[in-house]
Amino acid sequence: MKLLHSPTSPYARKVRVVAAEKKLELELVLSDPWVPNPALDAANPLGKVPALLTDDGSSLFDSRVIVEYLDGLSPVHRLIPDGTRDRIAVKRWEAIADGLQDAAIIARLEFNRPDKNESSAKQIERQRGKIAASLAEMSRELGDADLCVGKTFTLADIATACAVGYVSLRFPDIAWAEQYPNLARHYKKMAARASFKSTDPAPPKA
Repeated sequence: MKLLHSPTSPYARKVRVVAAEKKLELELVLSDPWVPNPALDAANPLGKVPALLTDDGSSLFDSRVIVEYLDGLSPVHRLIPDGTRDRIAVKRWEAIADGLQDAAIIARLEFNRPDKNESSAKQIERQRGKIAASLAEMSRELGDADLCVGKTFTLADIATACAVGYVSLRFPDIAWAEQYPNLARHYKKMAARASFKSTDPAPPKA
């Protein structure tokens, strides 16, 4: 299988961590979504990463779809529980993690606009508010637990760690680790796993 990805995409990192946890091999294909990219457009009509090219030649896109597909390929360490209640809990964590990443990416794009104006400032403020609300909700949900859902490592832990890691990468001024020490402990524990170390994002560009 081939994964069209960008090294700093938190969504692509989530897919790469899942593949590493499932012991699945992916051929990584660097794909910049911000320049004309016929191969990426053919794999995903939205022109976004990640996109997965499967062994039968079909393509899958949206990280939530891809990770569910990968989790079903191997019985090794199921990351999305079969039980309805735990499954929904895991998917809820993934939804808020992806929402945090959405807000962070929009804020960064607005900040980097060469023609920033009052509207850009308002958009950045709005998205940073979403980041703050997402972090607060994650901390509240995690509480004193070691893992996001139950006592088993799941996709919820992967999605959460990728999301807060992206905030650290792109917004070092947001002191979430000091404000939410339980999230910081969780992230430190996740970052120590081999699957996370092997998928550390590239250093941020100026």
